[in-house]
Amino acid sequence: MAKLGSHLRQRGSPQQLDGQMVLVFRRTGQRRYAVEAQRVGFPNLVMDPAPGYDRLIPHDMMHLVVEAQLGLTRGVFGQLAAGGDAGTFHLSPKRDESSREIVRVGSRVRARGKKLLKEGRDDSARSERATYICWYEWLARSQSSDRNKVSQAMAQQAMQVRETATTKELRGLNESKLDEICKHLDHLSSHWSGLEVGQSIAVRWPDLAIITATEAGQFQTMP
Repeated sequence: MAKLGSHLRQRGSPQQLDGQMVLVFRRTGQRRYAVEAQRVGFPNLVMDPAPGYDRLIPHDMMHLVVEAQLGLTRGVFGQLAAGGDAGTFHLSPKRDESSREIVRVGSRVRARGKKLLKEGRDDSARSERATYICWYEWLARSQSSDRNKVSQAMAQQAMQVRETATTKELRGLNESKLDEICKHLDHLSSHWSGLEVGQSIAVRWPDLAIITATEAGQFQTMP
């Protein structure tokens, strides 16, 4: 994990870097995973353990795809990109960090996080509804009979979630958009499901590109 208070720096203009972030999803156990948010201009944060481990694709990776594809700027990952903590991420200090620095940076992150949580109530609720619908659709469209069985068990709940969504939300989840989201889920799942414990996958926000080792080398931490 990156050093406390460090900022992510990449080659490019300030305009190109605005809101850019890399999410590192790491398998930390047989049924455990962690997420690290490496951010431009803000301290890096971590959530460990993260909720909803799944061998096919973890819960927060689904949220990442849905929020990016629907343009939710104040969902979980939009809040992180804007400098918040989404209420669940925290700093990951190293032993050589002074307690004063930890307190100072932590207070700043929590204050900004609290502000963005309030701003993001609607987007966060919409993200939860959309993610469940997309999870169901992804499994239902699979060629795997096992995944189809899981989707059948989710069908009634998915219908109830749709009934709570607004007309605007449902228009945003049209067939074309669902197809696009499912393709991203397929792509990320194909990489995630092959990881062993200790291995990770890095995904860039908001374009969902998988960052290779060479590309990740362009990012450096600075004091």
